[in-house]
Parts: sequence; C-alpha cells; structure tokens
Amino acid sequence: MSDITPERIAAAAELIRPHIRRTPVMGVSMADFGVSGGAIDLKLECLQHSGSFKARGAFTNLLARDVPAAGVVAASGGNHGAAVAYAAMRLGIKATIYVPSISARAKTDRIRSFGADLVIGGDRYADALAASERFAAESGAMQIHAFNQPETLVGQGTLGREIEDQLPGLDTLLVAVGGGGLIGGIAAWYRGRVKIVAVEPEEAPTLNMALAAGHPVDAPAGGVAADSLAPKQVGGLMFPFARDHVARSVLVTDDAICQAQAALWDSVRVATEPGGAAAFAALLSGRYVPAADERVAVLVCGANTTAVSFD
Repeated sequence: MSDITPERIAAAAELIRPHIRRTPVMGVSMADFGVSGGAIDLKLECLQHSGSFKARGAFTNLLARDVPAAGVVAASGGNHGAAVAYAAMRLGIKATIYVPSISARAKTDRIRSFGADLVIGGDRYADALAASERFAAESGAMQIHAFNQPETLVGQGTLGREIEDQLPGLDTLLVAVGGGGLIGGIAAWYRGRVKIVAVEPEEAPTLNMALAAGHPVDAPAGGVAADSLAPKQVGGLMFPFARDHVARSVLVTDDAICQAQAALWDSVRVATEPGGAAAFAALLSGRYVPAADERVAVLVCGANTTAVSFD
C-alpha cells in the first residue's frame, strides 16, 4: 500500500497527461430515464483512448517501468488488453495480449487493430493470466497485470483525481468492479473524502464476497459482463483500500445491466458495454437510492461494444 499514494497518483497524472483524454462529465436527471430521482453526473470515461479507463494504467506501466527489448505481455478480458495494445502502439513497444475465449469480438478486434499479437488463452480470465505468465517467463517480456500491479492502480487512481477536479462538491461515486484496479485506485486517491459505492453483477460478486470474508476469495465468474467484471478474485493490492475506503457494495442483475445499457443509449446516446453500464444499473434498478440532497456521480467506464442499438 505504501507505493499507492495520492502523491504518486498525482505524479502519474502528470506523466500520462500527454497520452490520455480528459473525459467529460454529463449532467443528467433520473427523470430523463423515466424513473424517479434527481440530478446526477455521468463521468464518461467510456470516451477514453482504447474505449475504457484502462488506458490510464497501461500508459503508467509503460512510462514508469523499464520495458525490456522483449516488450510487454498482458492478460485481459479485453479492455486492459486493448489499452496495453494501444499504449504500446503509441510508444513503439511490442505487445502480446492473452484473452479468454469469452472476450467480446469488439474487444479482440480492437486489440488486433492496435498491432498487438493476440492469443486465445483458455476459456476464462484466470486461464489467460496463467498462459501470459508462462509466456513472460519464457520470453522475458514484462507483464502488465490488469489490476494487481502498483502502477496499474496508480494509473487508474488518476481518474479519481480528475473526477475531484471536475466535481469538487461530490458526495457519492458509483464504480463498477471487476478485479478492483479501478475502484482501488480511486479509493487510494479519495481516502474516504467521498462515499464510494462498489457495484458488481450478481453473477460475479468478487469484491462483495471478499469484503464479507475479510480477504480476497474465489467467486463465481459469470454473467453478461464476464469479459470485464469477472476475475476469479479481486487483487490483493487493492483490497486494503476497498476494505478501508469503500462505503458500500451492491449487486445488480444481468437484466438490470442490460436495461442500463439500453437506457444510456436511448436517453442520452451514450453507448456502453455491459461492464460500462453496471454502475448506472445500481441507480436505475433502485439497488442504490440516493438521499434527496446527495450529489451522486456514476462512472461509465467502458464502451468496447459493436452494438449501436439495444432494442
């Protein structure tokens, strides 16, 4: 935890600034979506390079670490792989990306389009991770972990810094959770100054189960967002930040995630993948109900989908 500090996050923000977008915030009303509720803010990190917040951690790894001649390797459900491939392309570094067979076509196509070598490494993220670790040992490539690497958490934490700059009076931030690099980095930045609510699919309650157990444990890894929100466990590096600074964990159904995807597209023309819509699903389905005077923001974190309509 000593390596993942607000000071290091601030330094990373300056390091990666030339390579990432400052993504916009959209103010909306829950009435826009046909449900009761007041004004909220959508942080549209789905508009980041490579289609998700993962570009922040990817650039931080490539710029802050010594990259060997063999290049880099990453395992990913799709978004981390696309981000590493994009960052490597921009920096002239060789990248090999391992993905599971469940990865969405939109994500594997993006990885290939950025010039990385794509390898299918089993059926689930854990399989792809094991295959990538073997490749790293054999080739000498530097491994970039999707969530359990200090530079990854620090890079994702720059998003918390950016949100605080854009929304200084924020009370509550809803964040989707997979392996926990995003919420861990954001929690490391805020350290309790904002109420952070973790949102996960019922079919992949990884952080929810870890918080209940007091440490990371194996969890189910299924559901509509399995390619982005369903690792076997949350990372050990992020867990202390979640334990100490995440106020609440809520679970949402696959149907609620799909309805949130459709609502974001139909009402505000924001296209998301299932994982990118999960945090908003908590509001839309009533799993999280803000107080009347609570200023709430929702992190819309990914848009690597081929869909333009969710009818």
